[in-house]
Amino acid sequence: MSIQETHPVRREQSVEETRRVLDAYTSSHDPSFIAPDAVFHDVASGQDHLGREAVAGMLHHVYHVALDARAETVRTTVGEGVAVLEAAVVGTHTGDFAGVPATGREVRIPLVVSYRIAGGLVQEGHVYLLVASFLQQVGALDGGRAS
Repeated sequence: MSIQETHPVRREQSVEETRRVLDAYTSSHDPSFIAPDAVFHDVASGQDHLGREAVAGMLHHVYHVALDARAETVRTTVGEGVAVLEAAVVGTHTGDFAGVPATGREVRIPLVVSYRIAGGLVQEGHVYLLVASFLQQVGALDGGRAS
């Protein structure tokens, strides 16, 4: 079931407005573009981050604590109140991430996020981060098995 099916989108959120919000948010991860009651679902772990502050905290941890990284956009697809971002998290592994202590290795982790945007704010995100790719890059996987 898609986000649009589970959470109907108000039709007054045009494609242009959706793109404007997505571009502004993804360029800086500025929490002011996140709704106060937003929820981000980490699909791999099943963990939900509820509310603007929790989402901002999760983003800070990923991009500035566990990694010294940035998101590089590959492509976006935008509709009325919905958007999908394909990107890569690119940087240095500087802190504990996915149970692996800092390695100092450079990483490039594939990422896809499906967003629901309404009222000029990101309301919801389904985050698909390929953690297995990270584990392989930092040497925590050997032949498909965790070491």
